[in-house]
Amino acid sequence: MSYKYFVILNPAAGKGKAQKEQPQVEAFFRDSGLTYEIVNTKGPGDALSIARNLPWDEGTAVISAGGDGTCNEVVNGLLSRPPAAGKAAPLIGLLPLGRGNDFSYSAGIPGGLPGAMKTLVSGTVIPLDAGRITGGYYPQGRYFINGVGIGFDTIVGLEAAKLTHVQDAFAYIIGALKTLIRFDPSPVLEIRFEDQMITLDAILVSLMNGKRMGGTFFMAPEALINDGQLDAFIVERANRRKILRAILRVAKGTQAGFPGVSMPRARSFSLKALSGGMVCHADGETICLDGKELFVESLPQVLRLLVPGAAE
Repeated sequence: MSYKYFVILNPAAGKGKAQKEQPQVEAFFRDSGLTYEIVNTKGPGDALSIARNLPWDEGTAVISAGGDGTCNEVVNGLLSRPPAAGKAAPLIGLLPLGRGNDFSYSAGIPGGLPGAMKTLVSGTVIPLDAGRITGGYYPQGRYFINGVGIGFDTIVGLEAAKLTHVQDAFAYIIGALKTLIRFDPSPVLEIRFEDQMITLDAILVSLMNGKRMGGTFFMAPEALINDGQLDAFIVERANRRKILRAILRVAKGTQAGFPGVSMPRARSFSLKALSGGMVCHADGETICLDGKELFVESLPQVLRLLVPGAAE
């Protein structure tokens, strides 16, 4: 099937990498004889607004050209539109031009631009789950595509964002070390999922649709992006040495079975801070800095995604 490609390109993604790559993107679409339109974002929230206001057309593939933040905005724009009865789920494609590109990794999209562009025209279409988090700054709910981080992970992201001259995953590694040295207090959380409830002093909780965060941390190495489930990674507070050992395992995706680590899988999770408050992000976007209650759920197959493979 041939599509009209509507490319939402964030020139600031990857510290300006996307802007440098734009001529190559334009040349690819033009030389391939495809029907396309490229729209550049101008600031935060712009990709969301553009995607939300696109005509609902089953023959359109909406391409997120940027990083995980751009993809998150595109997904929120598409899923916040009024539902269209009888129509197929919105179709998205990815050109990973950001820093971490964690979700595109989970989806098997080639990291290099030529391979990613080829996927848009010679790939196959698969169903794709999204997630929704309710609470904090978003009592009405906010969609995500890769994952939610609570506690240590979010603080690391905030620290990494300050390191504007450090490239890609190294910023997250430095942020993790700084956060570990500071060793802030963690909240006591009540976490409910399926028919279970656990209460613990949690230094980190990740609820994942994808596999990876921060460009190097495999929070959920066994996660699937269309199984209708969220994969949790929960770390109970311990001393610095033990937490550092856990972090080293996460970098390899071998944390399963490590003392103090649990990795349940469920359709939804309810979290309540019994003491302290939750610092939380979804796909890198801050959800709360002192949250008391959050509800996180999987939304099965609400999107479709272009991935490598034979064209449909």
